[in-house]
Amino acid sequence: MENFIFQNPTKLIFGKGMIARLATEIPVGVKIMVTFGGGSVKKNGVYEQVTAALAGRDYIEFWGIEPNPKIETLRKAVAQCKREGVDFLLSVGGGSVLDGTKLIAAAVRYDGDAWDLVRDGSLIGEILPFGDVMTLPATASEMNRNAVISSIETKEKYGMKVDYPRFSILDPQTTFSLPKYQRAAGMADTFIHVMEQYMTVTGQSPLMDRWSEGILQTLVEIAPRVLEEPHDYDTMADYMLCATMGLNGFIAMGVTEDWATHQIGHELTAINGLTHGHTLAIVFPGLLKVLRDQKMAKILQYGERVWGITEGSDEERATRTIDATERFFRSLGLQTRLHEVGIGEDTICEIERRFNERGVAFGEGHNVTGTVARRILEEVK
Repeated sequence: MENFIFQNPTKLIFGKGMIARLATEIPVGVKIMVTFGGGSVKKNGVYEQVTAALAGRDYIEFWGIEPNPKIETLRKAVAQCKREGVDFLLSVGGGSVLDGTKLIAAAVRYDGDAWDLVRDGSLIGEILPFGDVMTLPATASEMNRNAVISSIETKEKYGMKVDYPRFSILDPQTTFSLPKYQRAAGMADTFIHVMEQYMTVTGQSPLMDRWSEGILQTLVEIAPRVLEEPHDYDTMADYMLCATMGLNGFIAMGVTEDWATHQIGHELTAINGLTHGHTLAIVFPGLLKVLRDQKMAKILQYGERVWGITEGSDEERATRTIDATERFFRSLGLQTRLHEVGIGEDTICEIERRFNERGVAFGEGHNVTGTVARRILEEVK
């Protein structure tokens, strides 16, 4: 096991009716900005619960943070915060709203342009405190420092680290009205979050492996019910907690990580606008095929423990495991080939060019260059 430092200060508040806890979790006397997405919270009762909990508080609302939050929108929120003296942020919505809120929190006390902070995290100084009400399981942004921000102008998308929420409120009932596609993409996102921390090398930590495999097995088990019985509280509670546990640091202690799938997926979203979780479902099987020799031992372990694949040669078992993974994504209703979502050779060329221009080499082996990224995408054309 590698050396590590672990800290997660987020207070997780989970269960029915917990949105009312906002009244006691946000400090008294602060000026609050509440950030929202496109308005779905007004249809599922969340907005009503939030405003009831904030009755009597000094707060303003900012609407319109998009999926894959755009710097062009977030600049407006930052300017409003500065004008009105906001000193606490509350995100209400999915991971994109919270990611955008994290950047706002970092940019309010920064004198330059907020995009600077996305490109260079060393510029981040004072960060406004923030909390959230999470309504879409996927990103685990509710219990990590991560944010991913896009630019319309440059068609770029980058990850950054800001800070942890002071608290995160998760009521599984808020997920009942999510469209089926969002549920499917969210499960794919959660699945690949786990894989990015698990599908590397063997023997580093049996405990981390078993925790990861437990999340993967749970996702496979509950997926049909998440898709077909979205009003089942216990099912959605399990889904919501899987998403949080998938990327809050608990399964990453002392182990090697990958993240090449995410880096390629970010480019697909930035260039073509495809939903993040869906990009991962396309890229990951291709990555396993291209890097199967490098990852062979872990593929075999995963195949045995998650899919029950134990018969045949190593090569046969690896192939069956990769195929089972792709079938799982397709069972969610997600396409797993680029041509199925209208993405062609021009995008593959552009991703190769961007990676090579930046001189990057992703993955646990630091070998996913532009050339290798092209090979991965060619596998899933």
